[in-house]
Amino acid sequence: MLPVYVCIIIAAVTLIIGVLAGYFYRKSATEKRIGRAEETATRIVEEAKNRAEILSKERIAEAKEEIHRLRSECDRECKERRAEVSKNEKRFIAREEQLEKKFFAIDTREAACAQREKKLDAEYAAVEELSKRRVAELERVASLTAEEAKSELISAIENDARRDAAVLVRDIEQKAKQEGENKARNIITLAIQRCAADHVAESTVSVVPLPNDEMKGRIIGREGRNIKALETATGVELIIDDTPEAVILSSFDPVRRDVARIALERLIVDGRIHPARIEDMVEKVRREVDQQIKEAGESAIFDVGIHNMHPEFIKLLGRLKYRTSYGQNVLKHSLEVAHIAGLLAGELGLDTTIAKRAGLLHDIGKSVDHEVEGTHIQIGVDLAKKYRENAAVIHCIAAHHNDVEPETLEAVLVQAADAVSGARPGARRETLSNYLKRLEKLEEIANSFQGVEKCFAIQAGREIRIIIKPEVVSEEGAVIVAKDIAKRIEDEMVYPGQIKVNVVRETRTVEYAK
Repeated sequence: MLPVYVCIIIAAVTLIIGVLAGYFYRKSATEKRIGRAEETATRIVEEAKNRAEILSKERIAEAKEEIHRLRSECDRECKERRAEVSKNEKRFIAREEQLEKKFFAIDTREAACAQREKKLDAEYAAVEELSKRRVAELERVASLTAEEAKSELISAIENDARRDAAVLVRDIEQKAKQEGENKARNIITLAIQRCAADHVAESTVSVVPLPNDEMKGRIIGREGRNIKALETATGVELIIDDTPEAVILSSFDPVRRDVARIALERLIVDGRIHPARIEDMVEKVRREVDQQIKEAGESAIFDVGIHNMHPEFIKLLGRLKYRTSYGQNVLKHSLEVAHIAGLLAGELGLDTTIAKRAGLLHDIGKSVDHEVEGTHIQIGVDLAKKYRENAAVIHCIAAHHNDVEPETLEAVLVQAADAVSGARPGARRETLSNYLKRLEKLEEIANSFQGVEKCFAIQAGREIRIIIKPEVVSEEGAVIVAKDIAKRIEDEMVYPGQIKVNVVRETRTVEYAK
C-alpha cells in the first residue's frame, strides 16, 4: 500500500494532466468555431454586396421612370399655360380696342358739351341781363329796393311759420300727451296694483322710555361713570334733561343709535347697570344687530328674487334698514322701487332682472354716506364697481338722479319707480321751510317771463297756474311760454313727482250801451 503523500502527488498530477487536456481541447474547438464564423461572415458580406447591387440597379431604373414622368407632366403644363396666355392676350387686345372706341366717343361728347356750355353761358348772361331789367322796373314801380322787399317777405314768412309751428306743436303735444298719459297710467296702475307696499314707512326712534325718574340717576352712575361707559362703548351721546321718564339718544349713525337703544332698554330691564355690565351688554347687542343687518339684507334680496350678490353688498343692504330719507325707511323704499321697476319692465317687455337689481341697489350709497366723502350716487357707483356689479346696474345707479344721462330703458324705469315711491301720499315728509321755499321758487320762475300778469302755486306745489297778458302774448305764444317755464323748472329745481304748468290767456271785450 502506497503512502498517503504519494497518493496525493499522483492525484495532483492526474488533475493537472486533466486540466491541461481540457484546456487544449476547448482551444481546438474554439478555433474551429471561429473558422466557421469567419466563413459565414464572408459569405454574408458577399450576399449583401450582390443584393445591394441589385437594389441599386432597381432604384436607378425607378428614378429614370419618375424623371421621364415628371418631364412629360411639365411639358403638358407648359403647353396648357402657353394656350391660356395666348387666350388672355387675345382678350386683352379686344378690350384695348373697345376702350379706344369708348375714349373716342367720350372725346366727341366732351367737344359737344363744350359747345353746349358756351351756348348756355350766353343764354344765362342774357337771362341775367333781363332779370336785372325786371328787378329795376319792379323797384321803380313798388318804390322798394330788392333787399327791403326780401326782408319784408322773409319777416312775413317767418311770422306765418312760427304761428303755424306753434299751432302744430300744440296739436301734436296735446295728442302725444293724451296718448302717453293713457298708456303711462295703464302701465303704472298695473304695476302699482301688483306691488303691495306699506302706505307709511316707519321712522327710527331715538327716545328710550324709563320706568321712573330714579332710573336716570342709575344710568348716570357715581361721578358719571355709567353714562361715560355707555357713550364710550356705543359712540352715542346720551341726553338726560328735564324730559320726564325719557332719555334721548343722539348720533349721526343710526346703527350705533339702535345698538345703544337696545342695550339701554335691556340694562333698564336687567337692573344691573355698571361699566363692566354695560360693555358686555353693548357687545352682545352689537353682534345681534350685525346678525339682524345680515338677515335684513338676505330677506330683501329674497323678496325681490335676485341672486349672486356679493356678501358685503347684502350687509350694506341690511344697513339701509336703519337709514331714513325724509322720514321714509330707505330699505323699504329700495324694495318698493325694485318691485315697481320690475313690474314696469315686465309690462314693457324689458329685462326685469336688471330693473329689479338696479332698483334695489339704487340708494346703496346711503348705507355708508355718513362715513365716506361724496354723494350717495357716487358712493353707490364706487361700491358697485368694487364688488363687480353688472355694468347696466351701475349705469342705472349713476343715472337715477340725472347725474348722468340715462342711456338704457331700464335706467329710465328706475328713475320713474324712484319718483313713484317717493312721491306717493304719505311716503315722505318735508319741513315747512323747504315746502315754502319750493313754492316761492316756482312763483319766482314764472314771474321772470315777459307777459306774465299773475301766478299761483297750488295743490301743494304740484301745479302752477299762470295768467298772461293777452295783449303781450298771443294764443300760439302761450304754448311756447308754457314749454319754456316747464323747461326752466326742470333745470333749476329738485322736486318729487311732476309739476303741472297751466298757462291761462283770457281775452275780455267791454262795451257800454248809452
